[in-house]
Amino acid sequence: MSSTRSARTAPDTETAETPRHPVSRRRLVGAAGAAGAAGLLAGGASGAAAAEALRDAPPAPLTSIGATGVPFHGTHQAGITTPLQAAGHFAAFDLAPGAGRKEAAALLKRWSATARELSEGKGAAAGTGSALDAGPAALTVTFGFGRTFFDRTGLAGRRPDGLAPLPPFSADALDGRRSDGDLWLQIGADDALVAFDALRTLQRRAGDAAVLRWQMSGFNRTPGATDRPRTARNLMGQVDGTNNPKPEDPDFDKHVFVPASAGGGQEWLAGGSYAVFRRIRMLLDTWDHLSRERQERVIGRRRSDGAPLSGGEETTPVDMNKQLADGSLAIAGDAHVRVAAPESNGGATMLRRSFSYHDGYLDTKDGPVPDTGLLFVAWQADPLKGFVPVQRKLDRGDGLSRFLRHEASGLFAVPGGAAEDEYVGQRLLEG
Repeated sequence: MSSTRSARTAPDTETAETPRHPVSRRRLVGAAGAAGAAGLLAGGASGAAAAEALRDAPPAPLTSIGATGVPFHGTHQAGITTPLQAAGHFAAFDLAPGAGRKEAAALLKRWSATARELSEGKGAAAGTGSALDAGPAALTVTFGFGRTFFDRTGLAGRRPDGLAPLPPFSADALDGRRSDGDLWLQIGADDALVAFDALRTLQRRAGDAAVLRWQMSGFNRTPGATDRPRTARNLMGQVDGTNNPKPEDPDFDKHVFVPASAGGGQEWLAGGSYAVFRRIRMLLDTWDHLSRERQERVIGRRRSDGAPLSGGEETTPVDMNKQLADGSLAIAGDAHVRVAAPESNGGATMLRRSFSYHDGYLDTKDGPVPDTGLLFVAWQADPLKGFVPVQRKLDRGDGLSRFLRHEASGLFAVPGGAAEDEYVGQRLLEG
């Protein structure tokens, strides 16, 4: 037992010779204040010492998210097969009036050096300041050329056949001010401030060579937010990307990257790809009025786990011929998974790598509706064999199309990755 007793339990030891002297509230407060002041002085000294020690201590290592880096140089540009990041920005620039091949080359050289520094976590001091405390956070910057880029640089003779204009589709309601462009940038990172810093830094370093045409921002789930790695979900709540080709597939490169044997003046595109960009608004207010069962019939998969309605788990191949007890098809004739499947489109395959967006609300005659959807990006070796036939099929008979509006579009040739002593596009601009 402790030898110290509380005032409440200690016996009264005062005698007649030791009269009580009550302590006033003022004296108690004063005494407590003096003791507190002494404690503050002592605490202040120890706090200053602790702060000094922290300043002298080596910095703690970054978490896995901040520390993750993606090499800028390589056979292919980063940001194509890189796992989806949490934050994304897309931007298109037009070369400034009077700027041509020389100015474009200087710009791509400047941008490539900047992107390399940022991807290594070395460029923050020269940026906006928003990424000063962060590592690279899986930052990637991917560059592409639009059809008009070749006219403005005097390289129309080396424009690849794959950059033929996309045909019109019935679901299109395209805004030309937010479509196309001479130069296209895709920026992704697992930290929103790192992604913004890269966007703003690259925009500033465009200088007088190019002007911003349009810019859009998107997001995905943060790595580590789920119990295990899972396929992404879109804002309709659906698992999105299950049937994407995978780098380990034997024919992956054939479907996604331009082969090294590319000829006809297009050798500069070897190891590159084509990116189809679409801003697709989801009519969520209409979609949300459907029952879950009806939503699943439109997609052809269960919302809970992405498994096909024909049975199995998420990755179970879809059985297009499976019938229900009443004789109807388990996968409806206009279900999205049926209409978009490679076997329904002559084997057409593309790698989808998209970001969701939410840009507030739109005023309509029925009241405000969410301006929400998908910043869709599809990568393929040839858009005439990838995106175009699939979108034509979706345009004619996809049940999901009734809940979508295609509001912006662009097609870009994305050069292969730059070697250590190169900048992106050098083989085109200096070849």
